[in-house]
Parts: sequence; structure tokens; C-alpha cells
Amino acid sequence: MPVNIKGKSLLTLKDYTKVEIEYLLDLAENLKRKKMMGIEGKGLKGKNIALIFEKPSTRTRCAFTVACIDEGGHPEYLGKNDIQLGYKESVEDTARVLGRLFDGIEFRGFSQEHVEKLAKYSGVPVWNGLTDEYHPTQILADLLTIKERFGKLEGLNFVYIGDGRNNMANSLMIGCSKMGINFTLIAPEILWPVDDLIDECKIYAQESDSSITITDDVNQVAQADIIYTDVWCSMGEEEKAAERIKMLKPYQVNKGLLSKTGKKETLCMHCLPAVKGNEITEEVFEEFSQVIFDEAENRMHTIKAVMVGTIKI
Repeated sequence: MPVNIKGKSLLTLKDYTKVEIEYLLDLAENLKRKKMMGIEGKGLKGKNIALIFEKPSTRTRCAFTVACIDEGGHPEYLGKNDIQLGYKESVEDTARVLGRLFDGIEFRGFSQEHVEKLAKYSGVPVWNGLTDEYHPTQILADLLTIKERFGKLEGLNFVYIGDGRNNMANSLMIGCSKMGINFTLIAPEILWPVDDLIDECKIYAQESDSSITITDDVNQVAQADIIYTDVWCSMGEEEKAAERIKMLKPYQVNKGLLSKTGKKETLCMHCLPAVKGNEITEEVFEEFSQVIFDEAENRMHTIKAVMVGTIKI
């Protein structure tokens, strides 16, 4: 069945079916191949894209900018001091203005409600570049990287370890359960995702014939094909650093943890930026640096697929 996601926003992967996600991954592979061959893209020719950044970024900003230019579009960066989103002007009114001037809007900030209002009122596709709750474009890059390494997604065993209630843990659990990847989250109970999201993802997992496991036992990394971690303190939580380091030290990705998988071919992944010596040792980071920076590059290819796939003709 042909997939048509023209005009569809990407606010969270909960809104996308397995088939639609597969379509985006296939499109990303194709666009990546064309870029490597030097074939100029035209998927965004004549399109103007607003890039709203309340939170600073390296990978997200660069990926959206390069992807847009690669496909013939014009990206316009709007920092937190460039527009009055939500304080001098309502999000609803800002959305209605931007929707008349731009063909698509990326939003990276704090509030999931803001990105949802932009999508509701702008009339153009809106793409979530990160909120406190979700980070869907990162997960698409992760899924593409895993597919490139293993040649498949279904049936793999994925372990996320560390801070289990941040936007990455939430989004990885959604993405894995949608795509038939067995997902295990290992974290102190106080840092587990909310029950409603766990229950929702268990339904996705049932539909895709995979499993969801939430535990505080680091021995549950056994048989992991992928071990994934993220910073212990998300942006805006710096005051919790000392508390988190003490709490999460037993959940560090290190050689000892890797030895518990029972597999020599287990991959370690990280969405960056990394605090080496906290969530992952420098030794393990450097051992798996190739796959980690493949992830970073794949942000651009998958973001390009999202924009090309959803922009209105």
C-alpha cells in the first residue's frame, strides 16, 4: 500500500505507524545514497523552512540546515530572541503568522504543548526537533543506524540504561516498540518513565511482536544487541548533577557492563553530547565512536527524509 504523509507533522513517533516509519527510513537511505553520489536534491526546491530554537543545538540545527539546503530549500533560523513565541505573542498567533510565510516549521524547545499548538494552528507540517518529552528525529537516526549495522530491526534486543524518564528514554521506547525491537530500560525506579507511556508502548510491542521490560537490574543487559545511554542530566537540570552522578554511577556503560551481555558483537550507542566518565567511559566511547558518529551523521539524512516526505507539494 502506498504511503502518503504529505502535510503530516512529526510531533512524536506515537503518531506514526510502523509502515510510515519504514517509509521514512527507506527514503533516508535513498537520499543518503544520492548525496554520496553527488546527486543534487530537489525535494524542497522553492520551499522556505522556519527553524525555531529555544534550546541551543549542534546536531539538530546543522542537520536541518544542511538537509534543507541539500534539497533546494531555504532555512531561516529563529532563535529565542528572534521571535516572541509564547510571551509577547501567543503560540497560536505566532503559528498562524509563520504558516503563511513558511512551508514547514521545525521547533526545538521545552514544551511539547508548544510544538503541538504550532502544528494545530500553522497549517503546515511541523517537526519536533526536541522537547522535554520527546525527540523523534533522533530516534529515526538511531533506527537507521541500527538497520545499517544489523540489516534489520525486528527481533533485536535493545537496552537503554541511565536516566530512564527523559525525552530519549521515552522516544526510544516508542520507536523500538513500534518497530518490533525488544526494549529493556534499566534505571533506578525513581527514574522510570511514567506508567501511562509504558502501558501505551506495551500495546505497540504486542502489535509488533516485541517486548517491553522496565527494571533496575543491570544484569538485564544479558543478550543485548545494542546498549544505549544518554547524559545523566538533561538540559536545564544542571543543579541535579551531583545527585544524579551518585545515583546513576552503577548504571555507567563500561567494560564491566559490556561483559554482562554475553555477546561479542554488542554495539554501544549515544545520542551526544556525551559526558565521558559519567554515563559512558572514554574507553567504551572511543571503541564505539564510529557507530556513535554514524548516528550523528544520520540525523541529517533522516531529517531530510522527514522534510521531503511530509512537505506539501
